[in-house]
Amino acid sequence: MDRREYTNIGEVLYSSVLPNGLRLNVVPKAGFSTRYAVFATNYGGAHRRFSLDGKTVDTPAGVAHFLEHKMFDLPNGDNALNILSANGADPNAFTSSGVTCYYFSCTEGFEENLRMLLHFVSTPYFTAETVAKEQGIIAQEIRMGEDSPDSRVYYNLMEQLYSCHPIRDRVAGTVESIAQISHETLYNCHRAFYAPSNMALCVEGDVDPAAIERIALEVLGTDCAPVPRADFGAPESPLPAISVRRETMEVSSPLFLIGSKLDTEKSGEAAMRQRLVSRLALRMLCGASSPFYSRLYAQGILNRNFDYDTDFSAGTGTLIIGGESPEPEKVLRELEQEVEQVRLHGLDEGAFLRAKRATLGSTLRALEDFENVCVSLAVGLFDGYCALDGMAVLESISRRECEDFIIRALSSQKLALSIIEGKGA
Repeated sequence: MDRREYTNIGEVLYSSVLPNGLRLNVVPKAGFSTRYAVFATNYGGAHRRFSLDGKTVDTPAGVAHFLEHKMFDLPNGDNALNILSANGADPNAFTSSGVTCYYFSCTEGFEENLRMLLHFVSTPYFTAETVAKEQGIIAQEIRMGEDSPDSRVYYNLMEQLYSCHPIRDRVAGTVESIAQISHETLYNCHRAFYAPSNMALCVEGDVDPAAIERIALEVLGTDCAPVPRADFGAPESPLPAISVRRETMEVSSPLFLIGSKLDTEKSGEAAMRQRLVSRLALRMLCGASSPFYSRLYAQGILNRNFDYDTDFSAGTGTLIIGGESPEPEKVLRELEQEVEQVRLHGLDEGAFLRAKRATLGSTLRALEDFENVCVSLAVGLFDGYCALDGMAVLESISRRECEDFIIRALSSQKLALSIIEGKGA
């Protein structure tokens, strides 16, 4: 295995690519009691159309999420979730638009738990009966999401921004779309996307990297399958399809999200740099200590339920700012004026340095979170960079880069506004 030392953050990374194509990252932490493992596939809710073995496959919305639910069932009738829990592990899984991750943490029995994680994720078992039962369970989950104002305001925004990219659709799909999923659909998608060549295993804790590599080869074998090629449809316009959308629901205060589509770097250090620039730029523009937030908070236009983020997933980049406000349109106008001030006068150098130090501090603290480290490593492996390089890249980011990001990403014509108002509004 390759060994790389990160002296600036006090970490060591062991990495390798196994003969079956699996990408492996291990961060040893001698003396720590907790051990954490993430087994991830480069497959999420947006991977609905793909090519494999020269054939194009179309699948209904929600298959990746459905697979996540069903992967814990084992052919002998056992459930991997129960087995891991009985062995002292804390297991779970999640599906996003771009990836699906299965993970556990434990203090004892790590190697046994790791074998079980690799075994159940690589062992599909579906029947028509179990799929039909799960359709009813997931349908209830979908209906609950449709009744959630937070979920509605988000997916309304995604539909405003994206005309056809499948990222605009709910990761769980719809009641109608999951009704089209069969056990054959699940087997086909598992064969395509759950091959080790399309996956990553990331581990942190007091572990032996060589032992982890050996266990992965024993459980997963050495066969290297072809990687499917995703098709996300025609290129999107940089402008939103719909600028403003309103909907009424039972909310005590209006919810809003402001968003824009970002030009995305495909992979490598440039992709990681873009993520870090966007994070730092948004902290400068509308973070808790920014003039924009302080002014609107003092006026009662914003409250503490306010946040910002960028999401780079399934070939897209999306900027999202929002929360609660009695006047969402005023928030948008004030934000546009703030961007104009950046265009005319730039960012304050002192404020930039303070924001950069704060971001470096939060990035360093995040290294204490094993889950964050392992998931970030897995996502980085799929996008061609190493997440542990983030501190060094962040230190090199200039004020000018942040100014350029703000001016490009938040130009007025690129912004969309999604609002959920109370029914009495």
